Amino acid sequence: MIAHVNGVVAEKFANSVIVDVHDVGYEVQVAAGDFDAALLGEPVKFYTYHHIREQSQDLFGFSSLAAKKLFELLITVQGVGPKAALSILSVGDSEQVRNAIANSDSAYVSKASGVGKKIAERVVVDLSDKVGLAVTVAHASGVASVSAGDEALEALMALGYSLNDASAALENIPKDLSTAERVTQALRS
Repeated sequence: MIAHVNGVVAEKFANSVIVDVHDVGYEVQVAAGDFDAALLGEPVKFYTYHHIREQSQDLFGFSSLAAKKLFELLITVQGVGPKAALSILSVGDSEQVRNAIANSDSAYVSKASGVGKKIAERVVVDLSDKVGLAVTVAHASGVASVSAGDEALEALMALGYSLNDASAALENIPKDLSTAERVTQALRS
C-alpha cells in the first residue's frame, strides 16, 4: 500500500494532481480544496488511500490525515464509493464536512456532485456518532479550541482516537509544546 506521496506537483487536470517523486509520477485524485491548493512546481504531500479493483488501481490523496480518516469512514457507508466520498469532501474542507455529519446536516452532504438525498441521509445516520462532536460545540462551552490542522490531533486520530476523544485529550495541554510532547502528554492523561 502507498501511505503517502511527497514530491513536486508536475501536472494538474480534472480533479487529479500528478506528483513527481524522484522522477516517478503518481496520479493522485484529490478533493477540490486540495486541487486548488496544489501549485505547479511546488512541493506537496498527500496522505493517500490506495484503492485496488480488479481492473484498476487508484490513489486518492488528502492534505491532512484527518481528511483521509474521514474519507475512510465515508466509504464504509453502503452506496458511497471512493469517488462519491471524494465528492463529499469537495463540498468544503474536511472539518466542515465532519461538522455537517456530526450535526446531521444531510442537506449539506447532498450538495456533493453525484450524491442524492438518500445517500446523504444514510451518510449522516451511519456516521454521525462515529465522527465525534462538532467543533462548534467545543467552542460554545468555552473550552480552548483545537485547530483542524493540529498535528497532535491528527497523530492521536492515526492511533485510533475519535475526533472527540483526541480533542478532549489535548484540550488542557499547552499548544506551545512540540507535537511529540503534546501527544505524549495526551496519551498519559
